[in-house]
Amino acid sequence: MTGVSTPSTPVELVRVIRSGFHEGSHYGALVVTDSDGTVLHARGDVSAPVFPRSSNKPFQALAMLAAGADLTGADLALSSASHSGEPMHVERVLAMLDRIGLTEDDLGCPLDLPLNEEARTAVIRADGAQRKVYMNCSGKHAGMLTACLAAGWDLKTYLEPGHPLQQSVAQQVATLAEETPAATGIDGCGAPLYAISLSGLAKAFGRINAAESGTAARAVADAMRAHPEMVGGTGREDTRLMTELPGLLVKGGAEGVHCAALPDGRTVAVKITDGGDRARMPALVAGLRFLGLDAPILDELGTGIIQGGGRPVGTTELAPGVF
Repeated sequence: MTGVSTPSTPVELVRVIRSGFHEGSHYGALVVTDSDGTVLHARGDVSAPVFPRSSNKPFQALAMLAAGADLTGADLALSSASHSGEPMHVERVLAMLDRIGLTEDDLGCPLDLPLNEEARTAVIRADGAQRKVYMNCSGKHAGMLTACLAAGWDLKTYLEPGHPLQQSVAQQVATLAEETPAATGIDGCGAPLYAISLSGLAKAFGRINAAESGTAARAVADAMRAHPEMVGGTGREDTRLMTELPGLLVKGGAEGVHCAALPDGRTVAVKITDGGDRARMPALVAGLRFLGLDAPILDELGTGIIQGGGRPVGTTELAPGVF
């Protein structure tokens, strides 16, 4: 193991440079793990528990399959997604619900507008009404309802931490990470999530992508990689990375969490302390480069652009000494 920082010491990961001036910094933690989960490189306290947020979705999808949910292909990918609310996402979520005899009203996620700008504008121009199906987690909720019907579990309480489906999610997380979750929280969509260390998150995420053929975990990874447009959407980072780097499994989450795993299970996991989205990609891309990946998409996403007066005047870039 190399480059491990003292626990709880704030570590600068990304710098904001405006007009050649170091304007600010984003702090956090980053870990790169080997195929067996061994830490290869770390910065920050990677043993501290974090909420995985939407990087948790492959684990939730695994619990759906364990419950007997008939989810495959694009439907399984959408059940693992933070989709953009584009027509291709909305239509498929509604079709998933219709197939099990349910409607949008049965979804437990909140009302929202699409993340995709074009789709959101179209909705606003039409009637401007928020809908549950537009919410980026609606595919996951449709998948959870599918699992509950398959297992004969209650549909009204499927988001309660004590519900059998959520208890299964907790067990999947604990088993994959080889940790007892430090806390239980409620995600933005209303579903429970479980705090584990950043190194545990990387280990668990890598195991999903490196799972043996024929297993439920491999089915989740294969579905996400085969249908990256369902996992995110047009122009989204996760979708673009998985499209342009075949075999890579990528899933970001709120509050500055992001994971990317190679087919052999080697993984990069990032947590930005202030939750800043602009800091995630420079750190994640640097971790992928550390693992030997090289592609034009990494050149593009590895440095963010700072605007001034409608033109580029600076960058968000990896801080010195992270690798």
